[in-house]
Amino acid sequence: MLIAVKNSLRHLLQHSLAIVASEAGLSTAALTFSIERTRNPAHGDFACNVAMQAARLWGRKPREIAASIIAQLPADTDLAKVEIAGPGFINFTLAADCLTRTVLRMQDAGARYGFAAPASRPSIIIEYVSANPNGPLHVGHGRGAAYGASLANLLEAGGHQVYREYYVNDAGRQMDILAVSVWLRYLELANEIVRFPDNGYKGDYVHGIARDLRLAVGAKLHHPAAAVSHDLPLDLGQGGDKEVHVDALIARAKALLGEANYRLLFESGLKHCLGDIKDDLAEFGVRYDNWFSERSLATSGAVQRGIDTLKAAGHMFEKDGAWWFRATDFGDEKDRVVVRENGATTYFASDIAYLQ
Repeated sequence: MLIAVKNSLRHLLQHSLAIVASEAGLSTAALTFSIERTRNPAHGDFACNVAMQAARLWGRKPREIAASIIAQLPADTDLAKVEIAGPGFINFTLAADCLTRTVLRMQDAGARYGFAAPASRPSIIIEYVSANPNGPLHVGHGRGAAYGASLANLLEAGGHQVYREYYVNDAGRQMDILAVSVWLRYLELANEIVRFPDNGYKGDYVHGIARDLRLAVGAKLHHPAAAVSHDLPLDLGQGGDKEVHVDALIARAKALLGEANYRLLFESGLKHCLGDIKDDLAEFGVRYDNWFSERSLATSGAVQRGIDTLKAAGHMFEKDGAWWFRATDFGDEKDRVVVRENGATTYFASDIAYLQ
């Protein structure tokens, strides 16, 4: 409430200052001033140092400037008295019903009280939280949600048009790992005993997705455990490489299930996890204007266009079969892989397309 009163006083003073300066052929460009609550109620409710600040710039006496400013102040029903005090302070005494009217204005404005009118300020996109949809949100995501939503709300209240976006990482390797994790739990429900990968997702939520999937499609995605695990590279717990093992398991799932059934499996995990994320954020009071799919960057060709643009500009180089971005040319500590030696793109490639 007091901020609103101070803003109103500042507006009145700026109006008066513009007239005084114009009539005297002076400038207010470098003039700054403050409005503060008075320490003694006998001196009014607010005091302003504008006349003393102007005196330093204009070479005139502060009390004379104060008198000129007061003379040009527009009439305002919120003010009972305006007077000069001390070396040139301008003291404001509020009308007895000023705060009452302010409260009524607050009631009329409702939740948007204090919001600045939409101005010609830059539109802003804020992308926040954007947790991978391969599991539930955790406390760290909640902190990001609180910060992001608060920042968006403050910018909107300040007059910016704010677009809130959640970047859905629905195209990365972590989603394939979720898919095979769900598939193996699905097979367990049919009493198939398949060793669960060290790099798989072991949360209870995976069991829940598998149960729902089994109810929805029955045995449609069923394959014998022997066919699933035959001749796979050793996992970490077997003395092998967990990354190589899980990549081979993903490839096996795609080969056995075929494109349509693998997509069904993939989408079941994505839909469940993303649905839970949306529900949690909505319950937390966080809203978004758009849920942007990373996968759309690849299907639209945006990823390849971004890579081609950087190659044409000389910002990429090939080494050991992979394509790298010359990030060190722009102050980064190391260059970044964009396309791996197996042809798979990295998160960095998607980021390039997203920003482009």
